[in-house]
Amino acid sequence: MAETRLPAADWTRREDLAALVAALDPAGEGFVRYVGGAVRDTLLGIAVKDIDMATPLEPPAVIERLKAASIRSVPTGLAHGTVTAVLAGGPVEITTLRRDVSTDGRHATVAFSTDWSEDAARRDFTINALYADPQGLTVHDYFGGLADLKARRLRFIGDAEARIREDYLRILRYFRFQARFGSLPADTAAEAACSALAPGLKGLSRERIASELLMLLALPNPASTAARMAELGVLGVILPEADPAALPPLLAAEAARALAPEPLRRLAALLPADPPLAELIAARLRLSIAQRKHLALVAARTIPEEAARPLAYQVGRAAALDRLLITGSDTAPLDGWDIPQFPLKGGTIVARGVSAGPEVARILRAVEARWVGEGFPNEARIAELLSEELG
Repeated sequence: MAETRLPAADWTRREDLAALVAALDPAGEGFVRYVGGAVRDTLLGIAVKDIDMATPLEPPAVIERLKAASIRSVPTGLAHGTVTAVLAGGPVEITTLRRDVSTDGRHATVAFSTDWSEDAARRDFTINALYADPQGLTVHDYFGGLADLKARRLRFIGDAEARIREDYLRILRYFRFQARFGSLPADTAAEAACSALAPGLKGLSRERIASELLMLLALPNPASTAARMAELGVLGVILPEADPAALPPLLAAEAARALAPEPLRRLAALLPADPPLAELIAARLRLSIAQRKHLALVAARTIPEEAARPLAYQVGRAAALDRLLITGSDTAPLDGWDIPQFPLKGGTIVARGVSAGPEVARILRAVEARWVGEGFPNEARIAELLSEELG
């Protein structure tokens, strides 16, 4: 079979990476290889975001060689063999070859190895177990990942159930990678294993689940994947309130307006129109305070189309846009429109003879409500509204 080489890409020509390779493998003895997403995405012609390396060198040796080459390193995960090299073009994780000693569905105890195929065997999918030599860019494939990549076929390495039992998060990673790289029909063994072992997701941290869910929803078109997750009983474990039928209309609305994917908007669409429930779900997923507030605002979906600008003034542009998109309402009134600031101040009202206190606040609220209702007129009209309120 013809040897496969990684196509030259911008990242493979980086001088700082060449210096890193020279530091780790000065004699060119094959002590380091690119691995995982950088190899996979380059073969697919996709822009590479993160670069990972693998090496039979153990962390102390990696750190020593980087120090000798004046390359700063951070011991980001020594227990699992990972050292991060801080380069001008971005950080690079360097991980010692490993084999699993034990796993509990969430964490693995590993032992270091010098066997590349042994390291590949502990990875999740065949397309993620591809390695490339930095010098000649020769690709090393131990489990048929190149053929799977060509066929857009997502397969677990070895027995699917065994891979999932090592880390149940792989169920969600499977669906995310299937949505991004896979073709249909999907691998039956993978789907069967994900469905059978879905209850194991309950043992994972909510943060890990939320992270995978939001990464899935950030993909261009996750609708069919979300529906399949529901059919297989996976979505019901991590988000029982979700209605995947809500995604296709939202995605169509986003496409019609050439809007970039927004995972939080899509999560809001999956949830019922119930702000307190949305906030509880956000808390359950350990989302940030800002994300919880946003989901609750978007969950209230009763604002009519003609109130787009008042809605944006009330809840902010992002929440208003999301709510309008989810309800299929017209977002055009927000195009090119900046939310104005209410110019009337309490001092102006006091200057008109009103004593400072609750009455000033009441008048401010009354004038502001009329100003919003009239479509944010100019200051001359605000003065008239104030006079009318003062009688």
